[in-house]
Amino acid sequence: MSGRNNRDRLFIGLQHLLPQHALSRLVRALTRCRIGWVRSALIRGFLRLHPVNLAEAEHDAIQAWGSFNEFFTRRLRSGARPVDRDVAAVVSPTDGVVSQAGQLRGEVLLQAKGLDYSAPALLGGDAALAREFADGVFVTIYLAPADYHRIHMPIAGRLRCARLVPGDLFSVNAATAAGVPGLFSRNERVICVFDTAAGACVLVLVGALFVGSLGLAWAGEINARRPRHICELPTPDPPVVLDKGAELGRFNMGSTVILLLPAGRARLETGLAPGRRLRMGERLATLV
Repeated sequence: MSGRNNRDRLFIGLQHLLPQHALSRLVRALTRCRIGWVRSALIRGFLRLHPVNLAEAEHDAIQAWGSFNEFFTRRLRSGARPVDRDVAAVVSPTDGVVSQAGQLRGEVLLQAKGLDYSAPALLGGDAALAREFADGVFVTIYLAPADYHRIHMPIAGRLRCARLVPGDLFSVNAATAAGVPGLFSRNERVICVFDTAAGACVLVLVGALFVGSLGLAWAGEINARRPRHICELPTPDPPVVLDKGAELGRFNMGSTVILLLPAGRARLETGLAPGRRLRMGERLATLV
């Protein structure tokens, strides 16, 4: 165990030293390279390392994707992720693994055993928005490299606002979550706020090492801007209205999604413990 702890500490220490944003820009360029042999080598190498189920993808031939990023953000074939259509069901927005889930203590969320962080910090300092989720519920979902990386609506909603919060790009794996205080409120992230049948619903799309960009269905690719400061993203007119299960966005490389719901509006399903594997569309909570 001590050997593993030492490796984790070394991994975290190296991340403090790395030029995180420069590396992410380099990876972004490489994963979008459309030179045939480069694309094929990247995809084949990735498939040797990670158990991707291509049988459920819209395409299963390497030649079908023009770049590694197209492969990584691949769509699934129709019916591969049935969405729970019960009007009371709040569903998982992504494939992935539960990192943490439960009830906020006031405006405090659990990051990992012994580590907490605050909703206002997560939400970019928006104290008024954070108060809407005091004593509410949250689910933090980690997307591993082999997972499907598109993000969908957990419940039908109307977009209230979306904002980009610049920050670090630490890894978001279990070791880093357990060793970097305030990880999710330090990392770069996009905050999407929707008005729903459960009241306000927030999805926080957290960036990570090599994940310097993501895409939103209504706004296209989102990248950090210079100077680096919190910025409101344009909201279309008429407003964006998305049904449960509709695509909200995608990660260009893997990361984490945090779902927040207000107090007294939804009851989490039993068994949402750390390590529980999820598939997009399965029930996470029930409206009350």
